[in-house]
Amino acid sequence: MSFSLLFLLLLFLPITTFPPFSSGSPTGPPTGSPEAQTLISIKTFITFDPHSTLQSWTLTTNHCTWSGVTCHPFTHHVTSLNLAEYNLTGSLSPSIGNLTNLINLNLAVNNLVGPIPPQLILDLYNNNLTGDLPVSISNMSNLVHLHLGGNYFTGIIPSEYGRFPFLEYLAVSGNELTGVIPVEIGNLTNLKQLYLGYYNVYSGGIPAEIGNLSRLVRFDAANCGLTGEVPMEIGKLQNLDTLFLQVNGLSGSLTKELGMLKSLKSMDLSNNVFVGEIPESFKENKLHGSIPEFIAELPELEVLQLWENNFTGSIPERLGRNGKLQILDLSSNKLTGELPDGLCVGNRLETLITLGNFLFGRIPEALGECRSLSRVRMGENYLNGSIPKGLLSLPNLSQVELQDNLLTGEFPVTDSVSVSLSNNRLTGQLPGSIGNFSGLQKLLLDGNRFTGPIPDEIGKLQQLSKIDFSSNNFSGKITPKISKCQLLTYVDLSRNQLSGEVPTEITDMHILNYLNVSRNRLVGSIPMSIASMQSLTSVDFSYNELSGLVPGTGQFSYFNYTSFLGNPELCGPYLGPCKDGVANGTHQPHSKGSLSSSVKLLLVIGLLLCSIAFAVAAIKKARSLKRASEARAWKLTAFQRLDFTCDNVLDSLKEDNIIGKGGAGITLGRIRHRYIVRLLGFCSNHETNLLVYEYMPNGSLGEMLHGKKGGHLYWDTRYKIALESAKGLCYLHHDCSPLILHRDVKSNNILLDSNFEAHVADFGLAKFLQDSGNSECMSAIAGSYGYIAPDYTLKFMALCHFDLEYAYTLKVDEKSDVYSFGVVLLELVTGRKPVGEFGDGVDIVQWVRKMTGGNKEHVMKIVDPRLPTAPTHEVMHVFYVAMLCVEEQAVERPTMREVVQILTEVPKAPVTKQGGDSDAATSVATDPPVMRSPSSSPPMTAMESPIAALNNNTTEQSQLRDLLSI
Repeated sequence: MSFSLLFLLLLFLPITTFPPFSSGSPTGPPTGSPEAQTLISIKTFITFDPHSTLQSWTLTTNHCTWSGVTCHPFTHHVTSLNLAEYNLTGSLSPSIGNLTNLINLNLAVNNLVGPIPPQLILDLYNNNLTGDLPVSISNMSNLVHLHLGGNYFTGIIPSEYGRFPFLEYLAVSGNELTGVIPVEIGNLTNLKQLYLGYYNVYSGGIPAEIGNLSRLVRFDAANCGLTGEVPMEIGKLQNLDTLFLQVNGLSGSLTKELGMLKSLKSMDLSNNVFVGEIPESFKENKLHGSIPEFIAELPELEVLQLWENNFTGSIPERLGRNGKLQILDLSSNKLTGELPDGLCVGNRLETLITLGNFLFGRIPEALGECRSLSRVRMGENYLNGSIPKGLLSLPNLSQVELQDNLLTGEFPVTDSVSVSLSNNRLTGQLPGSIGNFSGLQKLLLDGNRFTGPIPDEIGKLQQLSKIDFSSNNFSGKITPKISKCQLLTYVDLSRNQLSGEVPTEITDMHILNYLNVSRNRLVGSIPMSIASMQSLTSVDFSYNELSGLVPGTGQFSYFNYTSFLGNPELCGPYLGPCKDGVANGTHQPHSKGSLSSSVKLLLVIGLLLCSIAFAVAAIKKARSLKRASEARAWKLTAFQRLDFTCDNVLDSLKEDNIIGKGGAGITLGRIRHRYIVRLLGFCSNHETNLLVYEYMPNGSLGEMLHGKKGGHLYWDTRYKIALESAKGLCYLHHDCSPLILHRDVKSNNILLDSNFEAHVADFGLAKFLQDSGNSECMSAIAGSYGYIAPDYTLKFMALCHFDLEYAYTLKVDEKSDVYSFGVVLLELVTGRKPVGEFGDGVDIVQWVRKMTGGNKEHVMKIVDPRLPTAPTHEVMHVFYVAMLCVEEQAVERPTMREVVQILTEVPKAPVTKQGGDSDAATSVATDPPVMRSPSSSPPMTAMESPIAALNNNTTEQSQLRDLLSI
């Protein structure tokens, strides 16, 4: 939910006729007027005002000058009261109803509690209000806007809410409402926007009377327990452009009247239990049959997503010829035939994903001129022929995946950021012109038939992070110029015909962590200098013609001997003894002798200098202690009312009370979210700041999960923790102002309260996301070992102020947090720590991929054995989300908003067959966890397939693109 929504003003016609403008101008209202008394009454119901917002509210001054108060310029009646985002604590005064001329009232984002006074109409989004929805509101016959979402209201929607003749906006989403949706809703004939979903749990379905809302533009009833069929009357809503009914229990075939919604631009019916073929059923129901031709004829179609179904047949021939198609995702189906020629008519196509089908034929030549394309993923098909001229050099292209096809021809000219042409039939030499494309970040050519040498021009690719040339016929020496690629972390040159020696220049690649040159014809010794590369976690020199002693120091002391097999002339531990002279030639003994007199003199002078330095340091320390003693007066700055002082805090600073240590970067005093640890205040003096957070009795998730009590952390609790912590991070990335990047997401930074509710904590490395979320360069290595994303771009560069010093800088964005959160999800599934349990240089992500192949069907191989029971379909779901989050490329990871949506959409348990067998469940399935957060925003409008992970940041109030998400 964007912050623009939080500032939404409630607009309604006043109960009484608005006073006419007077020709005269009174001097002002008398102090102590009835409206001033009403405002003072409102102030008395506020128990804590951390920013002294209401300090100006005194009867000795004109109330029209008070903070947040706006008066009519002539009558001086209060017409607007705006106290939004002041962190006020307290309740609502019943006397607020006496402000009879009030037009605008905004109390959003405070900490107000208790019931709504019956006289009050306002926008109360995202507070902590409780009780039933007030029936008395229905007496406000001129009301046009009512937003009660994001609270804790219970009970039913009163039927009296159908009495508002002028109401245009109604939102009760994000509460805990039950009962049926009243048919009287159909009486609101002026209604334009209706939001009923998210964490409410209604009984029954959508009333047929919804068809009476002829002016309705947006209808959102997602994730609220709806059942039954979609009523045919919904086809009457000719002005409807947005329909969200996802994550419910809607069933049956879809009414054909949906095809009559001529204004429809965005529709999501996913995660229901629809049956049949299109147009009778939609996404997540494993649809089958052909994609109907009428979809290609939709004149406003911009987004078509049909991923992970069982569609067969060919892609509609006219798809894209409306000239407006921007995103096409047909991945993971069983489609055959050729790609249509007109996908990029209009030159607006940005994303083309047909991964994992049975498509054949040539790639349309017209795509080579589609200048709007930014992502192409057409791997794992049977495409043949050559790559269209110009395709890989389009100006906006950042990712190309054509792996696992039958493509032929030579290496194409490219300027893309990421190129994957693995497992095709490409031939010829790698041209030297490849060095012209300095923006290339990933180059995957494995499993082809390339020949000739690796060109020296490869060293010009300064942004390259991964090279895989394995399983080709490259020959000649390994070019030393490859060491110029300072950002390389992964190099695989195995299974070629490379010869010559291993270049010593490899040591210049300071962040290289994977090196594989196995199964070539390399000769000579392994350079001893490689042992000093602390970044290396995996090497393979096996099956070459190398000789000499294997280095035994540095990282080489940790590598397995299998990395050096197949080299008869190599010697060292586990490889056999070295021949005479091999070891001695490398390690010459040092001769011993007595110290000369000059050396002794130097030692004496050195000791004297050390003594002088120690004396100077002692004097400075004494002075420092004196200054410190003068600066120990502590001051408490509170962000809300506290019942303790700094003395209480200091008295508790004992060794026995320490539960963890860490940094404290950004002070997040004004951040208020249910799943973020609340900063209560801080104690400070001239030297030290002590941050005071709310107490979390159950400590951190890491301590709980990996400690003795981990077996008592049952699956439903783990799922709940996963969702709650995801919502906390989602708030930081998408809804906080300014947006915040955590940079140290890990299980030890997720704290658990007495109810095991998760709270994201420790912002010691946090940074504001600048320029609306763009990545920024950080000047220190951020994060914890085992949680850092592999694409965390390290640049080893000279600092501008120090000619001889160097530092790592990191280009990071919120996708780095997403990767870290994926590791946390894997911890919850496996019960294992991220590192230290899988062997040298192997972390939990690598281990999980090895054990499961990334296939969620194999998740039971890694599930925590301490779990007494876990519903397999839910474990698979969390594992599935985790693997999305830990994708190697940041662009392929979902956003935290998408993660929240996917986790919220808990899959239904598989139907048990007669005899007790189940296709997917191998353990006793418990009831799905109860998951809600009134403060959370509704899910995004649409998601790309998990294997595509579209970066979609649209919100409820944003301009919606034409979209059909199935």
